[in-house]
This record gives sequence, structure tokens and C-alpha cells, in this order.
Amino acid sequence: MADIVDQQTRSLMMSGIRGKNTKPELALRCALHFRGFRFRLHSGRVPGRPDLMLAKHHAVIFVHGCFWHRHEGCRYATSPSTRPEFWQAKFAATVARDSAVRRDLLESGWRVATVWECALRRSEKVSDAVNTLEEWLLGSGDRIEIGADA
Repeated sequence: MADIVDQQTRSLMMSGIRGKNTKPELALRCALHFRGFRFRLHSGRVPGRPDLMLAKHHAVIFVHGCFWHRHEGCRYATSPSTRPEFWQAKFAATVARDSAVRRDLLESGWRVATVWECALRRSEKVSDAVNTLEEWLLGSGDRIEIGADA
């Protein structure tokens, strides 16, 4: 199946997709900051440059887009119909990298949270996700994953 736009237009569209300071990330940061949590953004001092690093709690938080990071079972983790081999390889590499980074962080003693984009799509969901994160940060678990059912 051919793309519905030309290569230049597609390239321009893809270059507009941000990796930092996305809407879900900003919503989570705002809510956590309001609750008194302080953090560093995209710290290069830990593997994977996590979206948030909370040194006081020895924890990092990744805000993952459901499409790019392949949130299993999520309705937003669709696959493009054009060039399926390319996309499958790209998604597989992203998932493998995420897994390796998570493993490295856990082995280094960091606590790791993954918050999926679908859990931050509406303000009441943001509140639920932050409640769960707050419990986890103040508790002792080494990892947590928060999706739309948070």
C-alpha cells in the first residue's frame, strides 16, 4: 500500500513528533510537582536518560507513548499498514532498548516506573496515575507500570 503523502511531507510530519516535553509528560510533571515531588528532567547521569529522575527516592520515571513503545494490548499501539517490515523492526528495536535500559537501571539499584501515555489522556486519569505513583514512590517496590487501568 502506498503512502497517502509524498516523502517530503511525511518527513516533515515525522520530524514534528517530539521525544521530550510531550503533553503526557508535562501533565505528569505538573501533577507530581504540585504534590511536592522534585525531580531532574532527562538526566544523563543514569542510563536511558529517563523523563524524570527523583534522586531523593532513588527512582526514575519513563513516560512512554503507546504507539512508539508498543504498549501491549493498548488501542493506541496500532501498526502502520505501509512498509510493515520496517515498522516491525523499528518497534522491536525500541522495545529491546527499553528492556535493556530498565534492566540496567534495576541492576544499578534504581527504582523504575513506566507510565503509559494512555494513562495520562484525561485529567482524572492523570490524578489516578499520580496517586499510584505517589504510593509507589513513598513505598518500597523496585518497579511499577501504569497504564489506562491505573
